[in-house]
Amino acid sequence: MDLYTVLVFIHVLLFVVWLGGDIGVFILGQHFRRPAYPMDTRLTLLKLLVINDMAPRTAWALMVPVSLSMVAMGGYLALPLWGLALAWGVGALWLWLVWTAHLHDQTPLAARLRVYEFWLKIGLTVFYLGFGGVSLATGDWLGAGWLGGKAFLFGVIFAVAIMIDVTFKPLGPALGRLIEEGSSDRTESDVLVIMNRTRRWVLSIYGLLVVTAFLGNVKPF
Repeated sequence: MDLYTVLVFIHVLLFVVWLGGDIGVFILGQHFRRPAYPMDTRLTLLKLLVINDMAPRTAWALMVPVSLSMVAMGGYLALPLWGLALAWGVGALWLWLVWTAHLHDQTPLAARLRVYEFWLKIGLTVFYLGFGGVSLATGDWLGAGWLGGKAFLFGVIFAVAIMIDVTFKPLGPALGRLIEEGSSDRTESDVLVIMNRTRRWVLSIYGLLVVTAFLGNVKPF
C-alpha cells in the first residue's frame, strides 16, 4: 500500500458520497414539492435536505486537493510542492466557507460567505476548463487522453453547479411566500417553476459525474 493507492480509495469514496448524497437531496426535494403533505412535514423535509446537502458539498470541496494530489502522486504531472499546498489551501478554504455559512445560516455572515464561495467556484471553473482544455488541445500537461478530458469535464461540472446556484436563488422569497400565505395554486406554482428549472441542471450534474467516473476508471482513450 502506498499514498497513491490511499488517494485513489479516498477519491472513489468522495465520488460515492457526492453522487449518493446528491440523489438523497433530489429525493427529499421531490417529496417537498408535494402539496398533499402538511406544511410542517414539508418544512421538516426541507431541513433534512439542507443537512443532507452538506455531504456532497464537502465531498466536492475535497475533490479539488485529492484529485490534484493523485495527479502528482501518480506521476501524471510534476506539480511543485507549492502547487499541492495551494490546492489543499483552496480545499480547506472552501470547506470553511461552506460549513461556516451552514452553521450561521440566515445571517449576514452566511450571505457574505456564500458570495465568496460563489466567486471561488467561478475561479475553479476557469482553472479546470483551462487546465483540461489546453491539455486536450495541445497534448501538454495532462495529455489529450482520458485525464485531460476528465479535468475539462470537472470544469463543466463546476459551471453547471454555478447554474444550479443561480437558478435556485429565487426559491428563498418564493418559499417565504408559501410559508406565510399557505398553499395555493399561485404560491405552489412559484416554487414548482423554480425547482423544475433547477432540476434540469441537477440531472445534468449526475450525467457528468457518471461520464467523469467512466473516464477515470475505464480510460477509453
